[in-house]
Amino acid sequence: MSRVARLAAVCLLVAGAVGPAVGVVADPGTPSKATGANQPTDPRIAAVYPNPVADGDHGEFVVLDTPNGTDLGQYRLSDGDGELVLPNRTVGGRVAVTTTPRPVRNLTRRPVVAADGSVALANGGERIRLRRGNATVARARYREAPEGEIGRFGDRGTLSWRPLGRTDRPVVTATGGTARAFTLPDAPGVPLDVLRSADSRILLAGYTFTSGRVARALERAERRGVDVRVLLDAEPVDGITDRQARLLDSLVDAGVTVKLLGGPHGRYAFHHPKYAVADGRAVVLTENWKPAGTGGHASRGWGAVVSQPRIVEGLAETFRADAEWRGARPWSQVRRGRSFDRASVANGSYPGHREPETVPVNRTRLFVAPDNAGRAVTAALAGADESIDVIQMSVDGRDQRFLRATVRAARRGVDVRVLLSGAWYVEEENRRLVEHLRGVAEREDLPLAARLAEPGGDFEKIHAKGVVIDGDQALVGSLNWNGESVRSNREVVLSLEGEAVGEYYEAAFAADWNGGGSGPSPPVGIVAGVGGCALLAVLVARRIEFGENVGVGG
Repeated sequence: MSRVARLAAVCLLVAGAVGPAVGVVADPGTPSKATGANQPTDPRIAAVYPNPVADGDHGEFVVLDTPNGTDLGQYRLSDGDGELVLPNRTVGGRVAVTTTPRPVRNLTRRPVVAADGSVALANGGERIRLRRGNATVARARYREAPEGEIGRFGDRGTLSWRPLGRTDRPVVTATGGTARAFTLPDAPGVPLDVLRSADSRILLAGYTFTSGRVARALERAERRGVDVRVLLDAEPVDGITDRQARLLDSLVDAGVTVKLLGGPHGRYAFHHPKYAVADGRAVVLTENWKPAGTGGHASRGWGAVVSQPRIVEGLAETFRADAEWRGARPWSQVRRGRSFDRASVANGSYPGHREPETVPVNRTRLFVAPDNAGRAVTAALAGADESIDVIQMSVDGRDQRFLRATVRAARRGVDVRVLLSGAWYVEEENRRLVEHLRGVAEREDLPLAARLAEPGGDFEKIHAKGVVIDGDQALVGSLNWNGESVRSNREVVLSLEGEAVGEYYEAAFAADWNGGGSGPSPPVGIVAGVGGCALLAVLVARRIEFGENVGVGG
């Protein structure tokens, strides 16, 4: 793509993006002579956006990190061929400098500074200098710039690229209130009741969508005047099925706004959360909006309904940030010219042993990936004092942060149980992992037990992604224990704290744990350590039953 005479800056940057690139330089700026401390008195070049998706590279920019009280008029940006003149304007913090401010304002909430000049950012690589008079006060260099990605320069001069537009959301916290805790397939009516209760808005986010019951509830809500919006993944692992296509067609015909996130402008590997906001309530699930999940016809799942305003609005803000991103395309555009494969639909029937309960909650926190969930879940595991119970479809050895934190807890005396799925598509790998962990635990005498679930007619397969910590904290959401979920997917997790809510999910876990296992369950202290051993990566093929895969986990 050609070079264009534009520069801009933006700060949609999240610490810990992809790994560093080789051969990049970013000078931090001039240290303060007055204090001798490493506090810059000049701006530094924090990031570049050289290769916009727009035609003609419209909307290039550079990010400047400026000390408070900086007069931009003292500085010029140069690429060796041309110079960009900055306006006389006093600023502080990160600003977006550009010759085309209108498109850049659509990409960032940071102040956008219009500038004049003839600097162009080459897609194939560039050297940029920030000059004050005749002196160069900061410099940066990049090589090949990926299309649609912003490059962030670290403090040590490393450069990492990430799709422009990823959010940097903080953990949202609320105190007090209640949660309606439930499990699937026991109580499939709970998420449906939340949707049916809406009077003004429904924001439904998911990975896949094949539930006729949910579709009918959304259509009825639209007909009674509710503003209904749906956001799904545009490119699920096994593709969009014929059933999903027909349901989405029906929703659009009923007036529902349906968008799918992905494609050339997608900012996440997968849009993988499972939640819905209905007026002042929200439901967060481990299960997809499909008969196997929310329909109660196959999967063991966990869910919670909450009404704390900060949490509900935090979910609504997350939805809006994703649905209003340019990578979210209308369903009519996504389906144009495409054909869809037929797929089987789960129709199992299971007894409802566990009733939903409305329980008090001391504190509720909302985690989202890739923004903060990796750090937040690791910290929660690191804070365990007495027990950790984990239920997962599988554990992927390519990113071991959660399992490492869990094993470290066992090594300091925390009682740990890990329950994995025994479904055919992960059974062999999960069994080998359990056996490996048992062998290590026996040598180290750790209080960590691991086993495969045997449903015993209560459900078909484990699909839950849940944790109970110290009996009074439950993590419920879409986050699988693998690197893709943590680093690359949009995921949503609720952390619910309180004795009653912890007891509910602890009892649910215990029922599945005691319902069967992969051979006799060893006593505490004889099962699973990891230490420095490389964990067994899940080897099953990426495409598996029900449109799920190990990397995504469904």
